[in-house]
Amino acid sequence: MSELLNVSPSPNIRKQDTTQSIMFDVAIALVPATVFGIYHFGIKALLIILISVITCVLTEYIYQNLMGLPVTVSDGSALVTGLLLALNLSANVPLWIPLLGGVFAILIVKQLFGGLGQNFMNPALAARCFLLISFGTHMTNFALDGVSGATPLAQLKAGKTLQVLPLFFGTIQGTIGEVSALAILIGAIYLLLKKVISIRIPASYLISFLIFLLLFGKGGIDFHYIGAHLFGGGLMLGAFFMATDYVTSPITKMGQIVYGILLGILTGIFRVFGASAEGVSYAIIFGNLLVPLIEKVTYPKAFGYSEEIDYKEIIKNACILFAITLVAGGLLGVTYETTKENIEKQKMATALEAYQKVSPQAVDFGYADDLLNKVKKELQEKIDLAGKDFGNTEITAVVEARNEKEEVIGYAFSVLSHDGYGGDIDVCIGISLDKTITGVEIVSLNETPGMGMRATEPAFIEQYKDKKVDAFVVTKTGKSAENEIDAISGATVTSNAVTNAVNMALFFVESCID
Repeated sequence: MSELLNVSPSPNIRKQDTTQSIMFDVAIALVPATVFGIYHFGIKALLIILISVITCVLTEYIYQNLMGLPVTVSDGSALVTGLLLALNLSANVPLWIPLLGGVFAILIVKQLFGGLGQNFMNPALAARCFLLISFGTHMTNFALDGVSGATPLAQLKAGKTLQVLPLFFGTIQGTIGEVSALAILIGAIYLLLKKVISIRIPASYLISFLIFLLLFGKGGIDFHYIGAHLFGGGLMLGAFFMATDYVTSPITKMGQIVYGILLGILTGIFRVFGASAEGVSYAIIFGNLLVPLIEKVTYPKAFGYSEEIDYKEIIKNACILFAITLVAGGLLGVTYETTKENIEKQKMATALEAYQKVSPQAVDFGYADDLLNKVKKELQEKIDLAGKDFGNTEITAVVEARNEKEEVIGYAFSVLSHDGYGGDIDVCIGISLDKTITGVEIVSLNETPGMGMRATEPAFIEQYKDKKVDAFVVTKTGKSAENEIDAISGATVTSNAVTNAVNMALFFVESCID
């Protein structure tokens, strides 16, 4: 017999899908959100995406080579992880954030647990939560067109009413990939048509979340409130691209529905009752941890085979997980409460020391909360009307500088510039009543050693002192006028960031103080 028959185990009918084809389909589906994010936020968003993707791919390649493991970077899973991580970051984060996040996602969450198929939670979301906990200031720094502001959900939690169309199309603040629900839905439709994902998890997630909002949210059917929650905060990105992750979601049909309902309820709890306005990332990660229990309950039994569900074991595992979460949360709470007062005292002492340096003639300082409120209510409007551009800066505190007779002799400002090369720059500026700069002090910065870090040196910072100008300009050719600031060599970005902070304080004195 010239031809032999090959006998193979079932199933004998196979699909042509591979890990590589599925991952590249997901990457293709993320193109609309990625392109829109780059268009919306600019070149910085592109750099963050490139760094995140390259870091994830290189980390997996290097680790597998060092450990003598098969190199699997060609399957596209590291590419997708890097892309998802970047799309979950603000376009204003320092460039080391996606690098650190990429290493954490691939090395800690994925490879150390055995690689693709063995990780117990979504690597991109795990890295995002790690970064949120560790570097909250950087991760929650959102801005649009140079104007700092809260995300839509933070504004919603503060009681503001939001328009739904800007959220749907993407003319808002937020992370690189979450701002345009339309772009996300275009990619989601592609995945559904290609049958890479099913509608079960996204539909049960969104429907259960919507029902939760109707029951426990603002009350009643408020189109703007519900629309803001549905299209804001990365819900669409999470529902279609991260909750559906093959490795960390249930494989059974009923399990996927239960999982989606769980995510909807958790997201609702975090958003409506939690202190934070967000909730998608934590909901999905918590749901990932419960997937083994969901599958144990929903896994179909073979025909003719009966097995009683071990509810005691399920309850035991749930209690263990709850106990671990409770203890960890309790320890974090105790640590925070124990150190909170000392931290606040240290911050106050640091601030007062800076105020004294920039207002050397003052003997006392008093926080002018009414002026700070004036900043929040009036300053941005006046900046827009005046056509000024101070970059991405915000005044965080205003204090009155007083003499021995308790008379106000000037003001000291804490101004945060988000435009530093390595992150935020906290600048303290003193201005007398006649609008003369009495001093400038860098409270904190994280710039390049030998370059941007030189902003703290007298040769740079003393250029502002004792000047009475409307605004300063940075020059790289040497200062020749009273209002010119000679940029630090190789650190023009830092020089501009500090100067913008000083100019913001000057503009406030001119516009908002009678």
